[in-house]
Amino acid sequence: MLIPTHHFRDIERKPVYLQPEKCVPPPYPGPAGTMWFIRDGCGIACAIVTWFLVLYAEFVVLFVMLIPSRDYVYSVINGILFNLLAFLALASHCRAMLTDPGAVPKGNATKEFIESLQLKPGQVVYKCPKCCSIKPDRAHHCSVCKRCIRKMDHHCPWVNNCVGENNQKYFVLFTMYIALISLHALVMVGLHFLRCFEEDWTNLLQAYGLAREAAAGAQLSLLEKEQPLTVSPAECSYFSPPTTVILLILLCFEGLLFLIFTSVMFGTQVHSICTDETGIERLKRKHQPREHQGSWETVRETVRETFGGDFSPNWFNPFSGPCHPELLNDGGWVRQAESLSGHGETSSERLQESKSEDSAEVTDE
Repeated sequence: MLIPTHHFRDIERKPVYLQPEKCVPPPYPGPAGTMWFIRDGCGIACAIVTWFLVLYAEFVVLFVMLIPSRDYVYSVINGILFNLLAFLALASHCRAMLTDPGAVPKGNATKEFIESLQLKPGQVVYKCPKCCSIKPDRAHHCSVCKRCIRKMDHHCPWVNNCVGENNQKYFVLFTMYIALISLHALVMVGLHFLRCFEEDWTNLLQAYGLAREAAAGAQLSLLEKEQPLTVSPAECSYFSPPTTVILLILLCFEGLLFLIFTSVMFGTQVHSICTDETGIERLKRKHQPREHQGSWETVRETVRETFGGDFSPNWFNPFSGPCHPELLNDGGWVRQAESLSGHGETSSERLQESKSEDSAEVTDE
């Protein structure tokens, strides 16, 4: 039976339409922690670009600003801090990219499995026709990963993966650490210009012949004019002034761009975690207010599940995982018709679906 006013689902009464020959039973689940990788050309290219930009910032910070500096304490402290943040950022990127975001078992929407659920009146099961999977509550299909992802927020090409319930922590840490190293790089570039402009850069310009005419016109002694121009061993850069300026300007542009972008993404993800509402659910809800506002205990529990327990240094550790939810039992695949999805469903859609509470339904979504 087809509900004419429903724009997203085609509801049928019998599970015959599932065509079990097309829904191959899922393989035996692999061990926990099995590496996950999406073979998407655009995502792989974006991931490579991300690493290249971080390594470029590493090169400029070390070989243009810190190593040539005469203040060894300043160089050591900032070098350790920047390298630590860069390592944590790249580690978080790898974990976000190579962690299963919460994929639903593929091909489990078979006729036998659905019949084994023994649906009762007023209950529905959502079947994804694209990956032939039964979708639990708050799961959405990703056209890039070609899988249904639990609590999918969005697909991010920069990490070549979806952001879901299993890797959202790593994505939050990735955006936070990228924002921090971008801010740190911008501060060091500013200090570099202030500290080196009056001292060593004048010597550099003279050494490369850019200020010889000015020196010749100055009232210097004949002996001073005949002496060759030298560069102090303690200078601000091992590169020529034009090259140094270009490298620093590019780093400033990169740092400013990524600071703004990752700060916005970090704030958006923290807001999604605290409100327990993914980006897809927020888009589906559009401009309508949420019907169920989470309490403080709900927010606290969501944060604990995302970051792996109560507040501790492990929250900032990309090698410490989130609290994984328990595996779904048979009841986890079934939803009540009167509350098909409290996240992102409009009242009119739920009203149309609640009219069919007198029978069990198998639903395409």
